[in-house]
Amino acid sequence: MADFTQIRYDVADSIATLTLSRPDRLNAFTLTMMREMISAFDMADADDSVRAVIVTGEGRAFCAGADLSAGESAFDHTATAAHKAGRVPRDGGGVLSLRIFRSHKPVIGAINGAAVGVGVTMTLPMDVRLASTSARFGFVFARRGIVPEAASSWFLPRVVGISTALEWTYSGRVFDADEALAGGLVRSLHQPGDLPGAARELALDIAANTSAVSVALTRQMMWRMLGAAHPMAAHRSDSRAMLTRGQSADAREGVVSFLEKRDAVFTDRVSDGLPDVFPEWDEPEFS
Repeated sequence: MADFTQIRYDVADSIATLTLSRPDRLNAFTLTMMREMISAFDMADADDSVRAVIVTGEGRAFCAGADLSAGESAFDHTATAAHKAGRVPRDGGGVLSLRIFRSHKPVIGAINGAAVGVGVTMTLPMDVRLASTSARFGFVFARRGIVPEAASSWFLPRVVGISTALEWTYSGRVFDADEALAGGLVRSLHQPGDLPGAARELALDIAANTSAVSVALTRQMMWRMLGAAHPMAAHRSDSRAMLTRGQSADAREGVVSFLEKRDAVFTDRVSDGLPDVFPEWDEPEFS
């Protein structure tokens, strides 16, 4: 197990739980936290025993945003090696969001408290977000003289629609869990003590009843098609995926278990590799 300093990573009952762990700083985001979270997602993808990932925070916050302890230069990246070399420094929140986007395992956000700035934008590439009734949210960038990051200009309008995305980012105000639910940012609200159990219940339902490879492919199919220019792109990937999955051991087991009225036992493994059903997909390089 990796020796993490700003997160905790635990696996039990086929569920990996990634807990942001700087409670004395309200789990404020740092480059160390970014690197540790990326390592945790790498571990989850490589571990066939992990069927879903839950991300939550320790203490009374989920993540209160970027660590601003550097003061007025907190967002000034001109001193970085990349900028000095004539390159655009990469936004750390975006590096993390893109890694979550590429996850082969379903990702559930259990937002236990304040989720502000990168603390909320990092949740957008997660598949399902549940929140505590005490959670608060804020896309506060315009109030700090900066702009939305973590690829949220792509993710947020797709999650909540363009008008709501613009209202929240223009105003930069912090809003409550009820507004997050009404706007479609979160799927459900739970009393603080009930939130971990609700997230695990959802994760365990996936783990107990589905094919790991089918879920991994479904996740990529759904997310990638959000940017497709025409539904024909989805039809092509669907057809390729149906061809390869239709002849798999899991597909045979899915049919036989249904006919025999018993629980399925799926054996295909994500670590053996996913079929390439997106030959037209070109992952852009950062420049």
